[in-house]
Amino acid sequence: MTKLSVPRIIGHRGAKRTSPENTLGGIRQAKKEGADWVEFDVKLTADGRAVLIHDETVDRTTDGKGLVRQMSLADLRRLDAGVRFGPAWRGERIPTLVEALGLMVELDMGFNLEIKPCPGREAETARVALADVARHWPEDRPAPVISSFKPASLAAAREAAAHLPRGFLAEVLPPDWLARMTELECRTVHPSWRALSRAQVAAVKAAGYPLLVWTVNEPARARELVSWGVDSLITDCPAVLGASLAAP
Repeated sequence: MTKLSVPRIIGHRGAKRTSPENTLGGIRQAKKEGADWVEFDVKLTADGRAVLIHDETVDRTTDGKGLVRQMSLADLRRLDAGVRFGPAWRGERIPTLVEALGLMVELDMGFNLEIKPCPGREAETARVALADVARHWPEDRPAPVISSFKPASLAAAREAAAHLPRGFLAEVLPPDWLARMTELECRTVHPSWRALSRAQVAAVKAAGYPLLVWTVNEPARARELVSWGVDSLITDCPAVLGASLAAP
């Protein structure tokens, strides 16, 4: 089984507060802010390429409109994924997963890849993404964590790359979380901080699982979660949280 090690701070979609999400520029910004890892979302284009984007449509994060699942990679390449964030980011593009992997090797970073499939493409998205990881992520690099809200995506990830750790994502940690983890053979737990209790953290830790909690942006909350035993904080502002946790 692949050794699992996760950092204290993980940049959410790069460094979402200070740069366009799910872009190469955002990954670089997360590195500048002190993040050793980033979390990002992967979907498939109409022609089956794995790209970094969160929403079902391109409307919110680019200057275009339309459903990702109906657009080819060439269609997406014509869009500006930075201009909506601000003029300084004009010209950022929606990157392929392969491009993101290459940049993270260059920057000496690790990652949490969230499989965020378009409807009906749960298994296919996992298979394509993990094929890219297998071809382009060096074996001597730290193992990434592959997470998803979709059980079908996690099951497909297990079939495609059983050696890579899988993460169980949840808005609210359900009462049967341990049974679900066991069924999907997940190795990390990824709940939202908003409904997370100290007792739940204690239960997860007692069961032996690392906790990667999202999306934590307030320093006081970050310090509290760490005091409870949370392992990783997925955050829009790595620099802010990093400075807060380093302070005496």
